[in-house]
Amino acid sequence: MTAPLDVIAAPQRLPPRPPDSHKGTYGRVLVVAGSRGMSGAAVLCGSAALRGGAGLVQVACPADVQPVVAAGNPCYTTASIAGRADGTFSEACLEQLARLAEPADVLAVGPGLGDREDVGFLVRGLLVRLPNKPVVLDADGLNVLAPLKDDDLPERPGPLVLTPHPGEFARLLGVPTSQVQADRERLAVDFCQRHKLVLVLKGHRTVVTDGQRVYRNDTGNPGMATGGSGDVLTGLIAALVGQGLSAFDAATLGAWTHGRAGDLAAGELGQVALTATDLLDYLPGALSGEQ
Repeated sequence: MTAPLDVIAAPQRLPPRPPDSHKGTYGRVLVVAGSRGMSGAAVLCGSAALRGGAGLVQVACPADVQPVVAAGNPCYTTASIAGRADGTFSEACLEQLARLAEPADVLAVGPGLGDREDVGFLVRGLLVRLPNKPVVLDADGLNVLAPLKDDDLPERPGPLVLTPHPGEFARLLGVPTSQVQADRERLAVDFCQRHKLVLVLKGHRTVVTDGQRVYRNDTGNPGMATGGSGDVLTGLIAALVGQGLSAFDAATLGAWTHGRAGDLAAGELGQVALTATDLLDYLPGALSGEQ
C-alpha cells in the first residue's frame, strides 16, 4: 500500500543572516538561459536569483545576446557562449557550460533556450555531466525533453526541481492539458515518485511535491499569467537552493514568495497591468514579510 502523503501547511523559512556572512555564504547561481529574441528570459531569471538572495549570479547566454543580457542588470556577471548562427545554444556548448558550472552551487536552466534538438542534447548532457549539482529546470529546458520517457532522466544524486506550467507538464506526460488540470495533484505525485525529483506544477493553487510530501500554495493571482513570470520563479528557487534550503523547501518557499510578490504587486498596480518585472520589484517585500 502506498504511504499517505505528508501535507505541508507552510513553507520553511530562510534563517536569519549572520553578521559575519559574505557573498560566498549565500550561494553561487549559474543561469543557463536566453537566445536571440528571448534575451529577456535570461535577464528575468538572473535578476530573480539576485532578488532571491543569491550571493553571486552568473548568466551564461549565447554570444549573440550577451550584450543585451549584460545590460539588463549590473549586479550579475555574464558568460558569452559561442552558439549557433541563429543565436541559440548548441550541443557543442556543453564543455564550456560544464566548466562554468564547477564553482556554482546550483544551476537554473531553461528560460528562453529555444526548442531546437541541440538544446535537448545540451540539457540532457548537463544533467549527466553534473550529477551532483542541484538543477532547477524550466520552460524550454522542459519542452526539449517532452514527451518524457521513464529512462530519459538519468538517476542522479543531485537535487532536480522541475517547474512546469500545465501545458508543459502535459507535454512531458504526453497527455492533453485538460487531463492534467483535472487531476493535478495525483499526476504530479506519481511523476515525482517515478522520477525521484521535486515538481512545482504552476497555476491556480500551485502544487509542490517530491512524491512523499505535498504543498498546496495559496498565494498568487490571475495577473501573474503573463510572459516571464515563470522565469522569475526559476531564478528565485535556484537562489533559495543556493542559500542552503533543500530542493523541496526551496520550491515551497519559492512558490509562496513568488505568489506573494504577485499579490503585493496586484494590490498596488492591479492585475491587468501586472508584468514579470513588477514581480522582481515586489520580491523584497514578499521575502521580508516571510522572515
